[in-house]
Amino acid sequence: MSSGLRIPDDEKGHDLNMFCIPKHYEDDLERVFIPHGLIMDRTERLARDIMQDMGGHHIVALCVLKGGYKFFADLLDYIKALNQNRDTSVPLTVDFIRLKSYHSEESTNKVAVIGAEELCSLSKKNVLIVEDIVETGRTMMTLLPLLEAHNPKMVKVVSLLVKRTPKSLGYKPDYIGFEIPDKFLVGYALDYNEYFRDLSHICVLNENARQKYKAC
Repeated sequence: MSSGLRIPDDEKGHDLNMFCIPKHYEDDLERVFIPHGLIMDRTERLARDIMQDMGGHHIVALCVLKGGYKFFADLLDYIKALNQNRDTSVPLTVDFIRLKSYHSEESTNKVAVIGAEELCSLSKKNVLIVEDIVETGRTMMTLLPLLEAHNPKMVKVVSLLVKRTPKSLGYKPDYIGFEIPDKFLVGYALDYNEYFRDLSHICVLNENARQKYKAC
């Protein structure tokens, strides 16, 4: 199991003025927590680790929507480059699934799996589940038994972020980008009620923005 780059609890992040932040979000953010360049470098290393472990057989990359789409696209670009430049390559196909468990910033403690009826194509293949963030671990603990029922050759989970939180059920993915403190983060496709997906960096949301973009 991969250990992620651990960001300590007292990490303050970086001044917004040091980065390019969209004007419409400048008043909504406290700090830049993980700059885009660092995300990309860490993602490239994850791709190398994944190909070393899974690159001997057909890989199906399964994107968990919606928050995982940006990490998924960048990770696959690195994986494809590695696959194309090896002496032997393997087929790489993609699929998508949606796990819905959140309303605003509160977990509903229920997980709905959308798209599970099409998972029969995963039989006898190496399956890579790509997730944006693991907090309680409940979503992955719901999804993994569904996948195993379709007899894949191998199942691995990669998550860009794993949050250290007392709500965690103890689940850890196989590959971790960053281990983060219990902060509410947005950007790089991580949203708050569908806002901030268009932000390149991962940033800390301020309290005013939580009220401003609060769901009806």
